Amino acid sequence: TINEETVELLQPYFNMEDYTLEYGKKVCGNVAGLLSWTQAMAVFYGVNRDVLPLKANLAKQEGHLKIANAELAKAQEALDEKQAELDKVQANFDAAMKEKMDLLNDAETCRRKMQAASALIEGLSGEKLRWTQQRKEFKSQINRLVGDVLLCTGFLSYCGPFNQNFRKLLLKDLWEAEMRAHKIPFSENLNLISMLVDPPTISEWNLQGLPGDDFSIQNGIIVTKATRYPLLVDPQTQGKTWIKKKEQDNELQVNSI
Repeated sequence: TINEETVELLQPYFNMEDYTLEYGKKVCGNVAGLLSWTQAMAVFYGVNRDVLPLKANLAKQEGHLKIANAELAKAQEALDEKQAELDKVQANFDAAMKEKMDLLNDAETCRRKMQAASALIEGLSGEKLRWTQQRKEFKSQINRLVGDVLLCTGFLSYCGPFNQNFRKLLLKDLWEAEMRAHKIPFSENLNLISMLVDPPTISEWNLQGLPGDDFSIQNGIIVTKATRYPLLVDPQTQGKTWIKKKEQDNELQVNSI
């Protein structure tokens, strides 16, 4: 029942210096409570006067919100339906694109195979002459194999104690002459090193300390290929260094005298 007129009539009292809770307590506690209550009611009226329109507007806006939410739910339902259709169409599109890419990849693979096959055919057509020549050379090598192996085994068995000149004398002047006399085919200018050892092994020996000249490589072949234990005359200790390095993983034990 409080209205603006009532609050306006109370305003002169509120402006009085003694219309306070402290002065009221000096007179009577009930009076102090009455003063405090009238002030609180006036403040409540002022607050409520501003709140009531807000409450009315809130109720109005809540009604609008309810309608908007209903429209939103309807729109969301339509959106979900369209999204489901879009997902279905997208899945079909992705499947079609995957099939397309698979076909393109298969076509590219087939094209590369055809190019490789064509290049191989063209390359093989030019290799016929070389293969024919190699076939003849292989046949000749097979015929010379007995003599080549005989020279290699003779080298391993008897050439170890001699220097390079005497080894060459044995191979070229004596043994090859005997083989010609007995009509045993062999390779002219036979390379004993390439016959008995491969280049990677030679490189490994060099890394282990063996010199790279032909005489040292031949000595290395004799040491590794001969069936008997070799006796090394090694004044420069190159052979000793090489063997120790070569056999260090095998825990070679060396006795110094």
